[in-house]
Amino acid sequence: MNVKMMTILGAVLSSMLISAGSAAAEQRFADLQHSKWAEDSINYMAKRETVAGYGNGKFMPERSVTRAQAVTFMVRELYPQQLQVATEGTNYSDVPTTHPFYREIAIAEKNGLSSGFPDGTFHPDIAMSRAETAAFLTRAYSLAKGEQSVSLTADTEKHWAAAPILVMSSNGLIGGYTDGTYRPDRPVTRAEFSVFMTRVIRFEREAAIQAHDWDKLISYMTVSEQVGQMLMPDIRQWKGRVTTTVNEGLKRSIHDQDLGGLILFDKNIVDARQATILTHDLQKEAGDIPLFLSIDQEGGVVKRIPGGTNLPGQMALGATGDAALAEAAGRLTGEELKALGLQVNFAPVLDINSNPDNPIIGMRSFGSDADLVSRLGLATIKGLRQSGVIAAVKHFPGHGDTTVDSHLGMPVLTHNRERLDAVELKPFRASIENGVEMIMTAHIAFPAVDNEHVISLKDGSSVPIPATLSKKVLTGLLREELGYRGVIISDAFTMNAIAEHFGENKAVERAVSAGVDIILMPQDPATAHQTLVSAVKRGTIPIETIHKSVKRILELKSKYGLFDRSESLAHKLAALNDVIGSEEHRTVEREIADRAVTLLAGRDGEHPDQIHQGDRVVIAAAEKEQAEQLERQLMQAASNLSLKTEISVIGPGKTTEALQAMDKADYVILASYQFRNVASQFGWTDYQTLIEEMNKRNKRYALLSLGNPYETIYLQNVTSGLAVYGKQEPNTAAGIKVLLGRLEASGVLPVTTDQRMVSDN
Repeated sequence: MNVKMMTILGAVLSSMLISAGSAAAEQRFADLQHSKWAEDSINYMAKRETVAGYGNGKFMPERSVTRAQAVTFMVRELYPQQLQVATEGTNYSDVPTTHPFYREIAIAEKNGLSSGFPDGTFHPDIAMSRAETAAFLTRAYSLAKGEQSVSLTADTEKHWAAAPILVMSSNGLIGGYTDGTYRPDRPVTRAEFSVFMTRVIRFEREAAIQAHDWDKLISYMTVSEQVGQMLMPDIRQWKGRVTTTVNEGLKRSIHDQDLGGLILFDKNIVDARQATILTHDLQKEAGDIPLFLSIDQEGGVVKRIPGGTNLPGQMALGATGDAALAEAAGRLTGEELKALGLQVNFAPVLDINSNPDNPIIGMRSFGSDADLVSRLGLATIKGLRQSGVIAAVKHFPGHGDTTVDSHLGMPVLTHNRERLDAVELKPFRASIENGVEMIMTAHIAFPAVDNEHVISLKDGSSVPIPATLSKKVLTGLLREELGYRGVIISDAFTMNAIAEHFGENKAVERAVSAGVDIILMPQDPATAHQTLVSAVKRGTIPIETIHKSVKRILELKSKYGLFDRSESLAHKLAALNDVIGSEEHRTVEREIADRAVTLLAGRDGEHPDQIHQGDRVVIAAAEKEQAEQLERQLMQAASNLSLKTEISVIGPGKTTEALQAMDKADYVILASYQFRNVASQFGWTDYQTLIEEMNKRNKRYALLSLGNPYETIYLQNVTSGLAVYGKQEPNTAAGIKVLLGRLEASGVLPVTTDQRMVSDN
């Protein structure tokens, strides 16, 4: 076939190619059954919107790639932004403005990507040779000779392309044939060209990773990949079933949205072995950039690890006031998370729980004193960091003085700026000064910082902008004023404070524009991903904004060793028993619980009423299961005291029944648990009635506070009471030891109250 005929055929085939903008949709082609060796590369390049098919589901892998097609593929890969603006003309005499790839050829010429012939022509529609491919790729990617020892073949030693062929060969990017030839002038097929480009791109990406050159790596990441790094969905369910293994839907989401992270919940975790296999398999799906695998393991009431050391919780630590214990808690938590393959812990909570009516923070906080929260927060961060786990402190700028749960509605903090500086911001400022690397935002409005309002999609009302969507809060306050340089992650986008009022598309776009680096738990990851990609492509979000976020993410992944995935699954599994729930960790857990127990009231001002030998003990609680747990622990701890026990359930209409049981008792444990509700709306009346009746009967008893310790506000005339700051077993076991006289209640109440329990006796 002569050059003229090849040119005509090439032009016809070129005109049939679909545009680059459609390439991403053409990720699976119907005619690759005989090109399996190249299928991965073809699909990889199509997903990058670099190569395209012919609009009929076909890629035509065995057809020769023309010079015009080759430079088009490289322009799409290297200079996509230049395709969006007006292009200067080309000097090639045989490339008319009507040529389907005129713009791409002009861009290639402008950037020195292509070279023509001495007569001023380009021959756009003739087949690209193997020699030209080596020359084009070497020039485009500024490749240097590699470390592999190779020799030129006899048919390339004196070839004009000997140098670029040697460069490609020495880097393992191109090879010869089994007969010892290279065949430099042989035309390259579309499949081969896709393979060569894929090899070069992956080679360059790996080189950037090894050099920690994140700007270079970002330059090889598509907009889709960059945006994907900024999404962290949850994986609780797929098709109505709990996700405990890597299923096809999860694989597809990781690949299609190029996800940068995932958050796991307790539903995803059966036991330590299963969790480790799950995280290992998830990382295998992640390609060359590892996933952030995260979890909420605050300890206490927020815990996710069955069989793990879940700890007594932050307010229990607050009651000890011991920074060394907080550091130990952070360290052991990090050790267990890292053993399971998790690198990000959404903890500690730096909210100052100054409002007893806070329905969501409460005993998740260290307490109501800004200095205490700052000191224990820094210690916990230090412990997590020592174990190689990232601490993501929350919820900036502070969720402690609210009466609305942001999962359910929009809280508004109305304090002035001076108060915010003195209280809410203090722990965050301290953590920033000590190099905290991730901060979670709050879906809370702060009019003192940003008083902008928008119309709610929920009901048409005017609603304030929450911190998560506020540029004044995240960029102005957090980054510029407080000097924070780390990663900003949003709170969950499934929460009503965001979901109801703003609509996910607008909220996602607005959050990134405000300064959020990672969107946590988008309601629909695919929609969130496409929203951000579209915003970048139309210029609503500058690509530079995305680059800055992605660079922060990559730097943090590198700092914590996520790119090193050499540890085998077998080695990970073998190490679990020495870490998860180890005796060393349990010892720390018990010490925190023991030292946290706080005296709320005592007849002598120092001790609660004691349980004696042979006592008949009634254990009353709002939940039968809680009473049964306390009964079991009491009998185990006091097996030598010949106790008799009975449980009683407290609640509406059950007061008389409870009093009848208490009448027959020598001792009553009255357990209260107030959490995830407004304290002032809790059912205190039944408790007050029982307390008054026990006082009249001169019963020995103890009010055992298992939740937020605000009984001191709402109950009067209590003569004996303890706070243990959690209903989990380490906490309740410690309380029982105090009631048996085996442990002193040495904790200090870490929250302030309007009034203390006062006995009239």
